Amino acid sequence: MNDITHEPDAHRYVLRRGGELVSALEYRDQGAGTVMHHTVTVPKFRGHGFAGELVEFAVNDVEARGAGPIIPSCWYVADWFARHPERRALLSRG
Repeated sequence: MNDITHEPDAHRYVLRRGGELVSALEYRDQGAGTVMHHTVTVPKFRGHGFAGELVEFAVNDVEARGAGPIIPSCWYVADWFARHPERRALLSRG
């Protein structure tokens, strides 16, 4: 089972499986939005959809906390939004 948590002091979201770090998404709080700037998955776990699951969790959390809009400076997060056009309302217009 996957365990996804928000670690606000570290400015990141992490996905662990069996206690082992699988994927992390780092962000910066801009005050008027959240910059998602780096997503990484441990090589042995790549190709199983973990990063996508983590981005979805992070996007939902940012929306629920009213910490948007989201600025996706990470290519993976930008690609995630391209695959989920129904969520594009959360993106920065700038």
